[in-house]
Amino acid sequence: MKPESGHRAPKLAPLPRLIFASRWLQLPLYIGLILAQAVYVFHFWVELVHLIEAVFGNTEALQKLVTSIGYKHDVPVEALNETIIMLVVLALIDVVMISNLLIMVIVGGYETFVSRLRLEGHPDQPEWLSHVNASVLKVKLATAIIGISSIHLLKTFINAANYTDKVLLWQTVIHVTFLLSALAIALTDRLMSNPKRAHD
Repeated sequence: MKPESGHRAPKLAPLPRLIFASRWLQLPLYIGLILAQAVYVFHFWVELVHLIEAVFGNTEALQKLVTSIGYKHDVPVEALNETIIMLVVLALIDVVMISNLLIMVIVGGYETFVSRLRLEGHPDQPEWLSHVNASVLKVKLATAIIGISSIHLLKTFINAANYTDKVLLWQTVIHVTFLLSALAIALTDRLMSNPKRAHD
């Protein structure tokens, strides 16, 4: 008798099979996030091109940059300055970090909730994907959100003259709230993964 090769999936009854197959309804959501990623890539290059053009004296590109970053000054801006460059670079970093967040949601979410990507042994497999689960994904997403919030807060402080004290205060409070939420998620995940240690 020839031995069976590989692992044979158990045969499911019709209702459990339908319920389990419903996970594929999430596929359009992940495809939508991929399209959102493409929009962010396009936005990144538009801003970068405007920055390079402004460096070479293009006043129209400079005005587009000033408008996009919300920079205001008492006199019209006619040339790049350190503050504008810093704000634009932070905006580009912000786009990259949000893009990284999208990748974590797309790849990690699909792997966790829809189907295996079967990337074992692939040279480009993300290190974190080998041990990803719902809890790990939540902690990583919370950490990424803190990073994005930090960039936004730094942009606000650099351009603080254009914001009211109320806005500055609330952005700081929201950032601290994100930080405390991430710590709570990480602590909860640690307690759930080590129940014996939690009772000691």
